Amino acid sequence: MKKTILIVDDSASLRQVVSIALKGAGYDVIEACDGRDALTKLDGKKVNLVISDVNMPNMDGITFVKEMKKLAAYRFTPVIMLTTESQEDKKREGQAAGAKAWVVKPFQPAQMLAAVAKLVMP
Repeated sequence: MKKTILIVDDSASLRQVVSIALKGAGYDVIEACDGRDALTKLDGKKVNLVISDVNMPNMDGITFVKEMKKLAAYRFTPVIMLTTESQEDKKREGQAAGAKAWVVKPFQPAQMLAAVAKLVMP
């Protein structure tokens, strides 16, 4: 059975790049344009991993992760933050919210897929 990954980013072009890489590696993909949109997509369906930007309108990525972790069905869903933010305090804030990995843009699809493979349980 295919694993499902939720991509949360306000950049449609970045969602497309990530989606193409993930689909090419055999994953199903759900896309959301910000944290608020992403929460509406978490409607009980199984999501194996979330890849989220930090800086987005309406609801930023760190707030989204905190809100997602309050939902029992998604409490243990791993999260990769994919962002231009590289400051240590932002990384610590992301980890405190529940992020398991931090990938800085620009990124190589292979680098992201390696992080995904480590976090998506077989």
